[in-house]
Amino acid sequence: MVRSVPRAAIKAAIKKRLPDLRLETNVDLLIYLNCVLFLQRLATEARLKAIEERCSVIKPQHIKAVAKMVLKKSRG
Repeated sequence: MVRSVPRAAIKAAIKKRLPDLRLETNVDLLIYLNCVLFLQRLATEARLKAIEERCSVIKPQHIKAVAKMVLKKSRG
């Protein structure tokens, strides 16, 4: 069975960044889910910006235009 979540890579990245941090069992899944939801929100807002500018393709400038706003909303 192939896993869709790269759990080992996520755990390795967390350990590399914060080696002394102790995590519970499924925290890596929550971190992955949070990243996916953030990217989905960013893509949705960039698509709306592209539609607003009458463009059929999302370009880097659309993402840059909405990134700051999406980051503010994601802080919580």
